[in-house]
Amino acid sequence: MATTAPTGVQGGSRSETTSDPASTPGSGSPAPMTHAQIMKALSGLMLGMFVAILSSTIVSNALPQIISDLGGTQSSYTWVVTAALLSMTAATPLWGKLSDLFSKKLLVQISLVIYVLGSVVAGLSQNTGMLIACRVVQGIGVGGLSALAQIVMAAMISPRERGRYSGYLGAVFAVATVGGPLLGGVITDTSWLGWRWCFYVGVPFAVIALIVLQRTLHLPVVRRDVKVDWLGAFLISGAVSLLLIWVTQAGDSYDWISWTTAAMTGGAVVLGLLFLLVESKASDPIIPLRLFRNKTISLASAASLFVGIAMFSGTVFFSQFFQLARGESPTMSGILTIPMIGGLFVSSTVSGQVITKTGKWKAWLVSGGVLLTAGLGLLGTLRYDTPYWHIAIYMALTGLGLGMMMQNLVLATQNQVAPEDLGSASSVVTFFRSLGGAMGVSALGAVMANRVTHYVKDGLAELGPKAAAMGHGGTAGGGIPDLDKLPAPFRTVIESAYGHGVGDVFLYAAPFALLGLVLVLFIKEVALKSKPAAHAPAASAAPAPATAPAAASAAAAE
Repeated sequence: MATTAPTGVQGGSRSETTSDPASTPGSGSPAPMTHAQIMKALSGLMLGMFVAILSSTIVSNALPQIISDLGGTQSSYTWVVTAALLSMTAATPLWGKLSDLFSKKLLVQISLVIYVLGSVVAGLSQNTGMLIACRVVQGIGVGGLSALAQIVMAAMISPRERGRYSGYLGAVFAVATVGGPLLGGVITDTSWLGWRWCFYVGVPFAVIALIVLQRTLHLPVVRRDVKVDWLGAFLISGAVSLLLIWVTQAGDSYDWISWTTAAMTGGAVVLGLLFLLVESKASDPIIPLRLFRNKTISLASAASLFVGIAMFSGTVFFSQFFQLARGESPTMSGILTIPMIGGLFVSSTVSGQVITKTGKWKAWLVSGGVLLTAGLGLLGTLRYDTPYWHIAIYMALTGLGLGMMMQNLVLATQNQVAPEDLGSASSVVTFFRSLGGAMGVSALGAVMANRVTHYVKDGLAELGPKAAAMGHGGTAGGGIPDLDKLPAPFRTVIESAYGHGVGDVFLYAAPFALLGLVLVLFIKEVALKSKPAAHAPAASAAPAPATAPAAASAAAAE
């Protein structure tokens, strides 16, 4: 355990110096950590990530039941997901900037506490509005955990070795992603528990994660007396929020071409331009615009935007497909998605190990883009009666592609920046991935609602005039239907509509994956560095005076 030494002020920058067991005597930087030390330090972080992802995915298979119980609609269904993604997207750059200024461990713990509080209150929700508000709080916490996990790893591990540990993080992601829907399905199907326990079950794990983090995570840190760009955070949040609200409501509450559309899109553009103006003048911008002068960072950020669309569309709409198009239970719905998670698990782990051994990463990004595009294109052929073995292959391809691209886009970016920009650069890529996910879920959710309504009307028209008069098949004007309460002919119409509608969603997502692949092709492969960011000298750090050799050799630890 590191012991805190007195703090001192040099050159206007305040730094906290402490002794660290990993430090090399007489050296200005700590010695590289061993594999055992790194795994110990990452244990609490990975547990925290597991809790956050588990608590996110555990809701996916319970959502049809949750929305039905709370009297929500397809729009509510989409917004329960989008609200968390929106707040996650807006918060990610802020967490990244804070990590450049303050204790990373403390920030991880704070983000975990925020997420748990949001989860507990979400379990008490009485209507969809309250649930959506709680999901906003959850998203703020997840934004911190998502950004900080990559930043903490980069502070301890060299880019060359980081692929190996990114693989471990990807494996945790995969296990939590497949475990969440399964556990959520079991809880929802258990009469004496109910869906509210989906939000409570992660609390004990979160408490354990907080304790483990406190005991195991110790990182070098330099704290600087600077201002956080709150105005920039507000402007980017407002621009993203307006854009997503417009995408979600257009075609339903108002026409795609209307004064409301013009006002909302125009407002988003104005806020976006103001954000760029503020960032260009801020002393410590939330997203340093100079980072985008680097071609790799610009291309990786844009590719992450399109990967986010593909990633979240898969996890969100599969539960509706299996439950509403094939009549499966929430538990079985989780089991049936294992091929996609299995593919993600294998590719993220294997690619990380091979990248560590070879130092080559671009081939994995390109291969991932090809597989992701192919998987989504094939999923675009889904219908309610598509043989499951076909679906399993398509899902596996999609999972393999995602596993190769998600972590490695962050790795390529981190390899290009100076230590003082590590947090901001990492969060930029995560930000664009979250933004893509939020926009994708909103837009594709609107597409699905529109297509399902269209297919239901067509199906009912084929059953005769009386059936056609039912409009949306008796599902409360676009609400989530209860298949067990529908007579056989109507049930078939609803199942067919949802099967075809989800297929259309994946068909719309495939071109975005293709765009991500094209962008990746233009990224130039740069040899991975052999030193972690914590061992590199920070450009912003003031040189230590000759009269203070002890302070120069001690690292600030969290």
